[in-house]
Amino acid sequence: MKPTARLLIAGFIAGCAFAESAVAQQPDADVPRLVLTGGKILTMDGHATVAEALAVRDGRILAVGSDAAIKPLVGPQTRVIDLAGKTVVPGLIDTHAHFKAAGLGDYVVNLGAARNVAGALQMIKEFVAGKKPGAWITTGGWHPPSQLVEKRYLTRQELDSVSPENPVYLRTVGHFSMANSLALKAAGIDRTTPDPSGGSFERDASGDLTGVLVETAISRIENVVPPYTEEDEIRQYTIAEAALNSFGITSVVEGATSARDTRILEKIALAGAATLRVGTMFRPEPPAELSAWEAIMSGNGATSGFGDDWLKLGGIKIFYDGGMTLKTAMMRDVYPDSHDDYHGIAQQTPERLKQLVSIANKYNWRVGVHVVGDLGVDQVLDAFEAADKEKSIKDRRFILIHASLIRPEQMERARQLGVRVDFQNVFMWDKAATVERFLGKATADRAVPTRTLIDKMGLDSLGAGTDFPVNPINPFLNMFIMVTRKDPAGHIYGASEAISREQALRLYTSAASRYMFEETRKGTLEVGKLADLVVLSADFMTVPEDQIKDIKADMTVVGGKVVFQR
Repeated sequence: MKPTARLLIAGFIAGCAFAESAVAQQPDADVPRLVLTGGKILTMDGHATVAEALAVRDGRILAVGSDAAIKPLVGPQTRVIDLAGKTVVPGLIDTHAHFKAAGLGDYVVNLGAARNVAGALQMIKEFVAGKKPGAWITTGGWHPPSQLVEKRYLTRQELDSVSPENPVYLRTVGHFSMANSLALKAAGIDRTTPDPSGGSFERDASGDLTGVLVETAISRIENVVPPYTEEDEIRQYTIAEAALNSFGITSVVEGATSARDTRILEKIALAGAATLRVGTMFRPEPPAELSAWEAIMSGNGATSGFGDDWLKLGGIKIFYDGGMTLKTAMMRDVYPDSHDDYHGIAQQTPERLKQLVSIANKYNWRVGVHVVGDLGVDQVLDAFEAADKEKSIKDRRFILIHASLIRPEQMERARQLGVRVDFQNVFMWDKAATVERFLGKATADRAVPTRTLIDKMGLDSLGAGTDFPVNPINPFLNMFIMVTRKDPAGHIYGASEAISREQALRLYTSAASRYMFEETRKGTLEVGKLADLVVLSADFMTVPEDQIKDIKADMTVVGGKVVFQR
């Protein structure tokens, strides 16, 4: 057992409010190692069964039922936890997050709390003060247009003023970034540098660089930022896994995984140190030549589904358009207040997208495409349909990632192809007002149309994630928004798209498990499935609606082991 796990269990025995007994003598292979009794266990099985007790052996669920049925299974080495009426749900599954960001606190300047330009610059200045001259200054995801009262990005000149001796590169939500003069120089970017296809280096009226990079231009600086050491990355991922466990998350789909990320996650899993089950969406940068893309797809022969219960290849991730609050999502209608025929930005042409998808499909890779706008969804579905004609994708669960502005007729197209949609309601928590400002109230109301998606496609074709760190990782905040459609001010966007509590929970459990084809292994609390579960601070099904977002994980169990206890 890892020292951290040993400490968690010791702390649980010493200080937890649950009544517990744990007696261990000679092990008996036929009795459970863990029994939970006296609770409200929401199994989320096909009949929405509610049980009182549950037994675990060898990391799997041995039995589920009444206290009277489970208690006779207890042996001398069984650890028994009296839940004292608390609610238990299956381990939560976030189907789209960039979760390494949860472990970067010591490595990047955190601008999540910045509310104006001056405040953001002061945070950067203070962080720089603790670094040696020449060291790179970076940040995790944040969103200046919705966070800052000025509703804009920081300029190169502003960043130079607080970091004259250190290159600064500020990542945001993945489609825009900011850099100071030293960072631009390190990447060989100056006022004469041409814009790349599908992106731009923003310039002011005089043609000087502002330091803002858009879409494909971002990679020019990403490629020169020094990588972390392997030791640093193992530490970052280990911290991140524990952070997600603290929210009751037991599985996650890493939304854009590099080969290096996969190697680090593999080392953690092989060392027996993983506390989070990870599915990866491998995101290679599409090279200019299709032959090079084909070489990446053929790889060493491994394809989607390869792996085990701790680390598994989910598919290939391709970026297509941008985002609603970035005014880069590909839209059927011209953007409001646009001075020309502007419909958004695509990172490649529709024809090239078809080629990339076709080649991936040829080598048995499932494909997930980042797409937000309705025009973008049209073009991605065109690419999926073209691939399907070459080699069927209907049982492969290709994915529309985000699809925030998907239309009902597009949902029908996706359903016929067997395509999943994995969306993020929590995006609208602090960004709905920005969507309204850029695209209008009607568009904000129809964004992330959850009820319509369920009606048109069925729960089993859907999943809910967060896109952390773009949005908060808290699954109960996400489910609160699904149920209420409220933002922090209490404004409701698209009330008709609200769903029930059970539906919201299924989008994090039974439906979410289907992302990685693992519905027979997890997502519900049934005999034989992995013993991944969460003890909640309040009853999700009955707590007052506005308190859903305040529910916490009191205890998280993965594979029958306690990995978090509050």
